[in-house]
Amino acid sequence: MPIKALMFCLPILFAASGAIAQEPTAPAHMPTPAATVPVEPENVLDLDLSNGGRVRIQLRPDIAPNHVERIKTLARQGFYDGVIFHRVIEGFMAQTGDPTGTGQGGSELPDLKAEFNAYPHLRGTVSMARASSDDSANSQFFIMLMPRFSLDRKYTALGRVIGGMEYADAIARGEPPANPTRILQASIEADGKAPPTQIPAASGASPAKDISVDDLNAPIGK
Repeated sequence: MPIKALMFCLPILFAASGAIAQEPTAPAHMPTPAATVPVEPENVLDLDLSNGGRVRIQLRPDIAPNHVERIKTLARQGFYDGVIFHRVIEGFMAQTGDPTGTGQGGSELPDLKAEFNAYPHLRGTVSMARASSDDSANSQFFIMLMPRFSLDRKYTALGRVIGGMEYADAIARGEPPANPTRILQASIEADGKAPPTQIPAASGASPAKDISVDDLNAPIGK
């Protein structure tokens, strides 16, 4: 897949370089709101992380059917197994889904047409990363650690954490982190997979690129 340059910006993300460190962190006791629609195992993504926990994400095909189907397809293919969280910003979000670990990779499946919707980017919201084009989401997604409503209707929100948010909060920070948290296994809850006992290696992984100050203020891209 060709590398796609980021050619757009969101004002909230282009603050002074020191602004990121000043953003509030999520208190450990802060809960995520309960699900607003019935939880069905066929639409729950389980992420078993190398930090020892399982994050349960309710997928919402009612608001982003094609993006949800993509996540489910890739999870069932084992695409996410062994993939790191390569971009994790304190008080903002944790991004994963790139088998190269550089933030510029994706799957061999075609990019998706945007399904922007009114679902807000609250703490725990899961949304798809993309490049400059609205229709460039592929495999990368991010978990909101704190609300950021400036992302609403600019990225396709597709679900929300309904369990294990404390493990999402514990994902190692950095771009990339020195010791990144890894997805040991991504599965759909209806399939009944138990957490793995060993860490799988991401296939096709390559060394992460050098990170500059500009990357800290860049949009959530792939």
